[in-house]
Amino acid sequence: MYPIKFGTDGWRDIIADTFTTANVMRVAEGTALHLKSINKQPVCVVGYDCRFGGQMFAALTARVFAAHGIKTYLSDSFVSTPMVSLATSMLSAHAGIIITASHNPPSYNGYKIKASYGGPAVPDEVSKVESLIPDFMPTAPDALETYINAGIISHLDMEGMYLDHVRSSFNMGLLSSFGPKLAYDAMFGAGQNVIRQLMPDATLLHCDANPGFLGRAPEPILKNLPELSEILAKTDHLSCGLATDGDADRIGFFDETGRFVDSHHIILLLIKYLTEYKGLSGSVVKSFSVSDKVDVLCSKKGLESITTKIGFKYICEYMVQGDVLIGAEESGGIAVKGHIPERDGVWIGLVLMEYMALTGKSIRQLIDEVYAETGSFAVERYDLHLNNEQKEIIVASCKQRAYSHFGAYKVISVEDLDGYKFRLEGGSWVMIRPSGTEPVLRVYAEAPDSTEAFRILDATREHIMQ
Repeated sequence: MYPIKFGTDGWRDIIADTFTTANVMRVAEGTALHLKSINKQPVCVVGYDCRFGGQMFAALTARVFAAHGIKTYLSDSFVSTPMVSLATSMLSAHAGIIITASHNPPSYNGYKIKASYGGPAVPDEVSKVESLIPDFMPTAPDALETYINAGIISHLDMEGMYLDHVRSSFNMGLLSSFGPKLAYDAMFGAGQNVIRQLMPDATLLHCDANPGFLGRAPEPILKNLPELSEILAKTDHLSCGLATDGDADRIGFFDETGRFVDSHHIILLLIKYLTEYKGLSGSVVKSFSVSDKVDVLCSKKGLESITTKIGFKYICEYMVQGDVLIGAEESGGIAVKGHIPERDGVWIGLVLMEYMALTGKSIRQLIDEVYAETGSFAVERYDLHLNNEQKEIIVASCKQRAYSHFGAYKVISVEDLDGYKFRLEGGSWVMIRPSGTEPVLRVYAEAPDSTEAFRILDATREHIMQ
């Protein structure tokens, strides 16, 4: 049978091709066997986002668990990944499952595993589940109603739990007054109802059901958010724009002019706000592709900066084991102290809006305050859609240290924690790494400004494609 492998963040495949009911049953079977091996009476939480077939796949997963006698809480509607993680933590469940392919194109769906602490399962746990996935079709479970009537499966309002948690954690009076100044793009994803309830006066975009996502991948990056950028540029009363991805664990943010604020800048803003205004401390754990400016600001604030491989599961390990202020990825996945050890686009957006409302400053003014301490910078990225042969040749060349320059940019050193980061003369860098969730080769560059970063990217692309 089809070999199922978990990537950087769960198992993802194309719906009706390899992401099928049969394969979902196999993965659920492996998960159930693992849960029973660690506890005699395991409890599990299962949810799904807005993707095609999500409700069906989630119900099937819950039924497989119930067939093993596992008490299962099933979401009563679509939910975000952070909602499943929070419910898992609050119920002290042994695992949480969210049916989602996150930011992948609409043809994909996926299966993420969350641990009892409310964050991604550590790689060792995921490997154990993977090893228990049968290479045959498991026996079909009984109907959903059978298990509900028996009390083995119960529906759970995870969105309500999440809303209660938000309202008890933020200054909602401050945030409510900010609502009319916000434009929010749900990208047809699972964050839509939360913002609608928390900030009913916000300007809402793509907050309805559309599993085709207008043909775009629901990844909150600039090229996928033209409507949000445009409405901010044309509307005077709006102060910022927030976007979240398909399962609402990643953030995209815009200033009042419609200019995109990337994750590198968001991380730096969070460091300043949480240390200077909230009086918090702790280490900052970041993935390999994050800007060097984070190290600069951490040094100024007396914070430890830790770099991990790419994948929030590596960051989560630090958050569970130690005192972590912020855990962050370049791709928009950010977690902060005081919440679960999980990426949460809505939560981070609320923190940024609280910062703006409390200071009375625009996001651009707050970024200028960051630049006063770190200097200005830009990190840009190309996603190169290549065939496997091309990708393998480029990665092999990186491994063999075959690249001594990219056009006029001379390489002075190479780091290979996860992918290959080429340090260039003058303090800039370029990084090459195959994606763990999509069939693309990612190329990143950091430089003093965006123009120079794109020059580095162009030179790198031209050189490696020769």
